Amino acid sequence: MSPRANAIILAAGKGTRMKSSLPKVLHRLCGRTMFEHVLLAVVKAGIDPARIVVVVSPELEEPLEKLGAHTVVQQPQNGTGHAARLAMDELPGDDPVLVVNADMPLLTPALLGAVVDVRERGRAALSMLTTHMPGATSFGRVVRRSGRPARIVEHTDATPDELLITEVNAGAYCFKASALRDYLKRLNTKNAQKELYLTDCVQLAVDSGALVEAVVSKDHHSVLGVNTLVELAIARRVMQRRILREHMLAGVSIVDPQTTYVDADVDLAADVTLLPQTHVLGTSVVGPGSVIGPNTTLHNATIGRDVTITYSVVRDSAVASKATVGPFAHIRNGAQIEEAARVGNFVEIKNSRLGRGAKASHLSYLGDAEIGDEANIGAGTITCNYDGERKNKTVVGARASIGSNTSLVAPVEIGDGALTGAGSVVTHDVPAGERVAGNPARPMPKKERVKKP
Repeated sequence: MSPRANAIILAAGKGTRMKSSLPKVLHRLCGRTMFEHVLLAVVKAGIDPARIVVVVSPELEEPLEKLGAHTVVQQPQNGTGHAARLAMDELPGDDPVLVVNADMPLLTPALLGAVVDVRERGRAALSMLTTHMPGATSFGRVVRRSGRPARIVEHTDATPDELLITEVNAGAYCFKASALRDYLKRLNTKNAQKELYLTDCVQLAVDSGALVEAVVSKDHHSVLGVNTLVELAIARRVMQRRILREHMLAGVSIVDPQTTYVDADVDLAADVTLLPQTHVLGTSVVGPGSVIGPNTTLHNATIGRDVTITYSVVRDSAVASKATVGPFAHIRNGAQIEEAARVGNFVEIKNSRLGRGAKASHLSYLGDAEIGDEANIGAGTITCNYDGERKNKTVVGARASIGSNTSLVAPVEIGDGALTGAGSVVTHDVPAGERVAGNPARPMPKKERVKKP
């Protein structure tokens, strides 16, 4: 690919068939929007992000600029040819121009690179991506003459015989810039949609005697467009299959790919095991030897080595090596579970640190807390962290023992090696080594030693 190629991403389509208030290209699959998938494919194909122009509708200008796009607003929307005209005003010079649609999230960098390369090698005025699509499709048909593409007929303009053609336009092109500018000036609206079609550039090129090349994708799934929520679900399934296959080939054991979901930006080390009904989402990272699932969700979670998490949810939090979580635990909002710690059944930990080797084994809520190394949190313990106005912190020292059904009324600090009796309501700090019990908790009397006769 030319190191100085430009690119245009067409993202101004109304997407009315999605039947959704969310703009079409902002619908998500496998952790990214459709637009982000296409943008990343273009960049990975070798296009400098600074040389990419995105044509948008007015409502997409702000959200796509937040994603790093250089946008041009198309208003009114008068077809793909009109959109390309607007973009070319932002791309001076005669460097090659790659044009792709933003509703094709399964496009690969390899295919886009091939479209650019084949035009440059053959010195064609333009090259295009096609595929043979089985079954009914709304894609434009590729009409060939003497074996070469001669024109593209849009589905709505095709004759019954043309609708029988299986080779379809995949919506990715590379133009010589000067040729594209010339063709765009000559477009007209003599079609069913009364719009300027970029696809008409193919026939204009052929009629002028220029060469048109085609790259035919062997995998029609790679060029699937998304116009409805049904097609979005199909594209998501194809992309998920790609993602899981890549991880399995890299040494991840996925017991049941049919019920396992992994987002595109997830990092899984070799020797990770994902059990059925597991979802690993966002930017989650899982270290080697860890076993996740079944029925577990990780979202933006960082998981260390040799961790076991079962029937649980970990969100925006970290679990260090050799820790165990679950079943039925909820770790969220910046929680940190340290090495070899144990979070048991029906325990919720929010914005808290559970120290190295510490245990919270049953039916507890720990919010805004700092739990020391090797501390033991008894069943039914809760940190009463909210006083109606603010969240307050609870500190439990190393090797402290918190009895069952203890309420720790924050702000409060339990010293190293301290102990609370079952059912205690702790409203004041407990010194290191102290034993308290009751409601409110008070120091427990020290038993006198009885000397044996």
